[in-house]
Amino acid sequence: MIKPAAADVWRYPYLWHRQHGDGETEGRKSRPVAFVAVLPGKAGGTNLFILAITSTQPGRDRVAVSIPEIERHRAGLDPMPLWVMVDEYNHDILEASAYFEPGARIGAFSPSFHKKIMFAFTAVVRTGQSKAIPARGLNRQNRARS
Repeated sequence: MIKPAAADVWRYPYLWHRQHGDGETEGRKSRPVAFVAVLPGKAGGTNLFILAITSTQPGRDRVAVSIPEIERHRAGLDPMPLWVMVDEYNHDILEASAYFEPGARIGAFSPSFHKKIMFAFTAVVRTGQSKAIPARGLNRQNRARS
């Protein structure tokens, strides 16, 4: 199994914050996402911090990083304007995920572009403006056991 790494781009059923707020628990479709961080958890497992990639131009109230043409090509994305949304993210646990598909890797961003995404993401997190969707796969698995 290929494990994700920071800067990777995969297909994943991303759950938008607005959908989560409306009570939805499943992403409506599998879409390209960027792994901003992949970190070992304190209790074991691998934490995935996942950012949505969208073709919809973000509004002024959103924080996003425009993906340059060379990075779209490098990551195996469509040749159209795309953005990485950095003001919200999905958190998942790789080993417990009901959503992560091992064969869904598309490509990866360059280290320098990933650094730009990480900088924008951490700036939003530091200001408290980031919206997190908790580890859905872990929650779903634990509910199934009870």
